[in-house]
Formats: sequence, structure tokens, C-alpha cells
Amino acid sequence: MTDMDRIRPDGGIDALDPPPTDIMDEETLDPAALAQNAPKLETVVQLLNQPALARVYVYVCYWGPVSPPEIMDRLELSKSTTYEYVDQLVDLGLVDRDDSTRPQQLTADPIIIVEQYVPIVITPTVLHALALQEVDEDVEYFMDRYGTGKLVAALRGAGLHFAGKTTQRMVATDIGVCDTEAMMIIYALEPALTVGRTHDPFFEHLFPDVHDQMDLSSRDEERGTQ
Repeated sequence: MTDMDRIRPDGGIDALDPPPTDIMDEETLDPAALAQNAPKLETVVQLLNQPALARVYVYVCYWGPVSPPEIMDRLELSKSTTYEYVDQLVDLGLVDRDDSTRPQQLTADPIIIVEQYVPIVITPTVLHALALQEVDEDVEYFMDRYGTGKLVAALRGAGLHFAGKTTQRMVATDIGVCDTEAMMIIYALEPALTVGRTHDPFFEHLFPDVHDQMDLSSRDEERGTQ
């Protein structure tokens, strides 16, 4: 059985055994190696803790090259807020800024973090789902009530639902919410699935079994990131 075979409907992985101790060797735990990898974790933490920042990152990642004025217009942000977020993303190494043109052109590479021994998968689709709380009251409610971990579980459940593999009630049971909350969040997360399936190169890491089976609405993809 592979790790992909053990992915649960709630987004986690059924670990049959604890991870082998030999994966944590002297080389892995070398202080220099830990220090080198630390920025990767800090970067993801910044995005998970700042959905408004994640929203700008996802927009640039999916639609770049884009200019700051375009971000201001599409995401309805003030000039000062836009440049604050852009500067922060550049400092984090998430966004590349080309100053040779006017206006500046911004691009971003997609990031992915997958930990096979812990139920964690972070891709642009996950960050997009998180960022939706900035513009969608249902996602904001769900995040306030249940937090990031359960939102990722709901995203996985939503993908399975749109692929016809599970019902709304089954998703509710799997992730431990009431039926109405499951229905609400499933449809609130549809934009992240719709856009992610086309633009997130790591979409299959979230849905290795159903990534090509989802019956999603034909919404305007670009509007889905806003």
C-alpha cells in the first residue's frame, strides 16, 4: 500500500506505523541543514497566518506576469496595501519583481510542501482556499469556527464530492461538522478547485485519485482567484 492509497476523505493519511527512526540521521539533523531549510517553513507559516497575503501570492502565481496596478484593480486593494504585500512576498522569496519595465512585472513559482508521515499537503490550491476567507463569508465563518487544518480537510472532501465519490453528509461525518456546514463549505471552496485544477501544477498531490473526475461549474476562472 502506498501513501496515496492511505489518504483519507478528511485529507489526512492513515499511517500504519510510526516513521522509521533512521530517516532522522545526523545529516538531516545537522544544524546547518536545519538552518538552511528553516526559511521554507517560515514562508509557509507567513502565508497560512496571513490569508490576505496568500491571496496576492496566489493571484500572481496563477496569472503572472502581472503588475501591481493590476493587482490593485483585480483584488480591490489600496495602493499602499498592494505594495506592502508585494514587498513582503518579494522579501520572502515567493515573488520575483522585474524592475526593468514600467510598471513592474511580478511572477511567482508555485510552492508545495508534502510530509508523508504527517497529514500535511500545502499547494497553491490550499493557499487559495485559505485566502477565500478574505472575500467569502462562508469560508471566513468556517475558518473562525474550525481553523486551517479542518479547512484543508474540507477541501479534500469537496474534491471527492464533486468527483461523485462522497455525499455532503459523508463529508460532514468525515470532517466532524454538521450537514449544513459541510454543504456550505463544499460550495464555497469550489472556486479554489476550479482554478487550481487548471493552474496548480501540484493539484494531483491533493487529489491523486480524482483530479480528473471533478464536475465543477464553468465559472470565470480569473474571478475565482479574487
